[in-house]
Amino acid sequence: MEQEIISQAAGASVVDFSMWGLFMRADIVVKLVMILLVLASFWSWAIIFDKFMRFRRVFAQADRFEEVFWSGNSLEELYERVAPRASHPMALVFVAAMREWIRASGPRAAVSGISGSLRERIDKIMSVTLSREIAALERYLDFLATVGSTAPFIGLFGTVWGIMNSFQAIARSHNTSLAVVAPGIAEALFATALGLFAAIPAVIAYNRYNTQLGRYSERLEGFSEEFSAVLSRRIEEEMD
Repeated sequence: MEQEIISQAAGASVVDFSMWGLFMRADIVVKLVMILLVLASFWSWAIIFDKFMRFRRVFAQADRFEEVFWSGNSLEELYERVAPRASHPMALVFVAAMREWIRASGPRAAVSGISGSLRERIDKIMSVTLSREIAALERYLDFLATVGSTAPFIGLFGTVWGIMNSFQAIARSHNTSLAVVAPGIAEALFATALGLFAAIPAVIAYNRYNTQLGRYSERLEGFSEEFSAVLSRRIEEEMD
């Protein structure tokens, strides 16, 4: 821990400028600001690591699933194999559509009105499942955006409060020496640093994951449209 010795007229005193020392010496308002920023930073990093693992996993799972889907195997066989353990968005969209297809297809689909209704239901089911899975991936990203936009201002509030305390210390002691001013200024700057420490990673992570979410959403929408076309062809073949 860094320490600085400040000599005063009455003698020499040791002022602790470590992070813990700055926190302990701050008044209750600045302490609350620091605690809030530390908690926000901790929760932001937890979300960042969770989203990193989550997005990496769903992209890898989508690659494997599309490879199997377009390998030419029967859709029914793929459904029987995937349905019991579907755990990622693309597989869940496929399972939801196939479940409706298996439930409603067959002789009834030979009627053009019913076949049109079946296509609409399948498209609707895929759209609802896609929206639900995208919403799950998007969860907590708004917290990163909130931290990124508000943490600097919360830190700035702590800074202003610390500087006010420094001026009050000057007024009480009638002394403008560094020994009087430095502790309050250090506390103020520490609050600002905590605000930036919380905000910068949150902003970077939010922008990155928001971009990845957009890419994955477009990929799911593309898969849904292609799968809908495949099922439409199957319905038309059964009508012939």
